[in-house]
Amino acid sequence: MLALLVNGAIVITLAEIGWLMWLAKHRLPKGPLLANLLAGLGLLAALRLSLADAGLAWVALALAAAGVAHLLDLRARRKATARNATDG
Repeated sequence: MLALLVNGAIVITLAEIGWLMWLAKHRLPKGPLLANLLAGLGLLAALRLSLADAGLAWVALALAAAGVAHLLDLRARRKATARNATDG
């Protein structure tokens, strides 16, 4: 049952990423939000892999991907904060 719930969350996240990519054609900002969603997707993937009794290496790889996406998200937020501080 829990695996089904995690699968549903993964599908919803992938649909949201697809929607953001479609919106990018209209020049809406997508970078920080996309990085945030990718970090969450990496965590969901790690959870799903652990529920499926995948090897530790696969779970660690998914967690590492989530960590990289999280760092990209933090970098984008820091740049946005610095940009807002200089504009004000």
